[in-house]
Amino acid sequence: MNLNATLFAQAIVFAILVWFTMKFVWPPIAKALDERAQKISEGLAAAEKAKVELAVANKRVEEELSKSRNESAARLADAERRAQQIIEDAKARANEEAAKIIAAAKADAEQQMFQAREALREQVANLAVKGAEQILQREVNAGVHAELLSRLKTEL
Repeated sequence: MNLNATLFAQAIVFAILVWFTMKFVWPPIAKALDERAQKISEGLAAAEKAKVELAVANKRVEEELSKSRNESAARLADAERRAQQIIEDAKARANEEAAKIIAAAKADAEQQMFQAREALREQVANLAVKGAEQILQREVNAGVHAELLSRLKTEL
């Protein structure tokens, strides 16, 4: 066999194989590769979109958490202020009640002291009259000497 004819035949067979491959085999492979590339690009776009949405959601969550923290801090401060106000009101009422009780006790003590002085003056006056009776050896009439006894009470 001739080398040129074999080489020529192999070139024709190779050309037919290239034509057959380009016509029937290559288009489905290229189509499959294009579809795969499109799916990959769609997946990457979806991943990027999900990443952006996640960042937005995280930002929104952080804002809500910050708002919740501020709100809870404000409520806590409000509660503390209210508690202080209640405590101050209770202290003021307690001080007023204590002042009333002290004033009533002082008034009662003064009244009792006044009554005790009056009783003591009465007793001293009686003792003075009895002492005068003893000294004079006769009875002193309290009705007659009322002015003298009242002057004696005021001096005591």
